[in-house]
Amino acid sequence: MKSHASTLLAEVRTFRQNHPDVRYVDLIALDIPGHFYGKRYPIEMLEKVAAGSPLKLPQNAVLLGAQGGLFKIGDYCFNDGDPDANRRLVPGTLKPVNWESQPLSQMLITSDGTEAPIEFEPREVLAKVLERLQHKGIHPVVAFELEFYLFDKKLDNGLPQFARDPLSDDADDQPNLHIERLSRFGDVLDDMAQTAKDQGIDITVITAEIGPGQFEINFGHLDDGMRAADWAALFCRSTRGVALKHGYRASFMAKPYLQFPGSGMHVHVSLYDGAGNNLLAAHQQHPLRHAVAGCLELLPHCMPIFSPNHNAFRRLGGTVNAATRASWGFEDRDACVRIPESDPRNLRIEHRLASADANPYLVLAAILVGLEHGLEAKREPIAPLNEDRSSGTDFPLEMLDAVRAMQHHAVLRDKLGAEFVDVYCENKRQDHLAFQQEINAREYRWFL
Repeated sequence: MKSHASTLLAEVRTFRQNHPDVRYVDLIALDIPGHFYGKRYPIEMLEKVAAGSPLKLPQNAVLLGAQGGLFKIGDYCFNDGDPDANRRLVPGTLKPVNWESQPLSQMLITSDGTEAPIEFEPREVLAKVLERLQHKGIHPVVAFELEFYLFDKKLDNGLPQFARDPLSDDADDQPNLHIERLSRFGDVLDDMAQTAKDQGIDITVITAEIGPGQFEINFGHLDDGMRAADWAALFCRSTRGVALKHGYRASFMAKPYLQFPGSGMHVHVSLYDGAGNNLLAAHQQHPLRHAVAGCLELLPHCMPIFSPNHNAFRRLGGTVNAATRASWGFEDRDACVRIPESDPRNLRIEHRLASADANPYLVLAAILVGLEHGLEAKREPIAPLNEDRSSGTDFPLEMLDAVRAMQHHAVLRDKLGAEFVDVYCENKRQDHLAFQQEINAREYRWFL
């Protein structure tokens, strides 16, 4: 414990020496909907926390809805006295924030690893899954890919406007994959990539996607699944900040335009044993097939995680590379679970179903549970799309149906935690119902 505190203290003191102009630090964590919450501390107080002083925030901050409101979920929020819960600093995450007008820093905090972790905290859910896999001798290697849109900074009566081409000042309203778009928006994209690197994130490939103003950024492969999810979460925060600094609005919204492709979160996962052997490639790739079968079996019951809001369900089907059935295939981007071409050492799955605004900790936890379940059950998957284009199993395409499919599923309650499943499902149910409590202009136009 003392060694851990001394390491944190050294990190804080080194940071202060390297960044003497920084006066405050944002201590942040991701809630259930995937938003950061936390507190802004004077930087000198961070040394006390690093040395062992208690760090407490309300437990129920994790339960906030998409708009920040609290829902009654069991005895939480309204019958529990709104208690505090201990958090800890995440080593290695104290970094400068360069998109604000004043010098600032940020650092991740979490309840996992404390004496009483919050069972429904997303990071704690993933921590338990990773710990269980480690005890079984299974070591995931993970890489995220995130798609997002750039919009003009100003909305038009609440609606997004196409990003302005900085070279011509025209709206970038042409969907394409042209490399020139990377040059036209090079200043903001370069700043996003450099800012991410300043946060310790390994940015690799940048792609201009099909939608107007749509891009994809890939991260490096990591043998630390928690850190990979941290990267995805932190990238979303820094990218939004950098975009505003450049006069744009960056959004990971799943389906901002009905006529253009949505934005997804693609997750590459391979599994290794303690000796570094790829478990999926062993025994003529039978474990790969079993893992795929497990993912597809649990996928319909994980839809509230992969599509966490009303808009995310709009992304499924009808456009490029977004399935409406649980499917798999080799080198097939229409599949939910794609097997990229690779050598046996790098054999992996690419899970393509989650929307870009999903919670990366929970998405990875759900994927790993599917792989784990498949390796244990050892069932054969349905035919790949390469053999049968109609292959696939149905999954819910509406939130309330999805919640019902998730809440009482025995495998998910066992492997993700029953308390988490109950809390998460009720949070999604209440968020969905709250979303419905507004009459929009179309409703008056149709029925008045």
